[in-house]
Amino acid sequence: MNEPLRVMRILEGTSVDGPGLRTSIYFAGCSHRCPGCHNPHTWDFEAGTPMSVEEIMDTVRYNGFPVTFSGGDPLYRAEALLPLAQAVGNEGLGLWCYTGFTYEQLLADGEPSVMALLELVDVLVDGPYMADLRDSSLLFRGSSNQ
Repeated sequence: MNEPLRVMRILEGTSVDGPGLRTSIYFAGCSHRCPGCHNPHTWDFEAGTPMSVEEIMDTVRYNGFPVTFSGGDPLYRAEALLPLAQAVGNEGLGLWCYTGFTYEQLLADGEPSVMALLELVDVLVDGPYMADLRDSSLLFRGSSNQ
């Protein structure tokens, strides 16, 4: 049985976490603690509601929209997210993922479950939010370093 995922919120039909209407899933847990973070309530790894991949996929299938993983930082729980990412792909839906890690950090670390998850992600919005680089004109990014 797959490990339950800690879900803060599932936003159905949002247009702020990638192009078009999407199903955005906000996961609990983040240690980046970026000053000015838009979602500091997601930092606690034990917050949110435990949900199975199938429970989440019921919502994803119902909407039929591409999916965005956000949080918190989903990559802290990459191994647990792999079955969900695979299920999203099996439905033929696109997948975006937001992370406070940089792509270069992830590659240097080489953690197998993160590498496997990255193979399933169509677009990775990477890097910590930096309030001094905030630019509201950027699409789908909070700061220009991302």
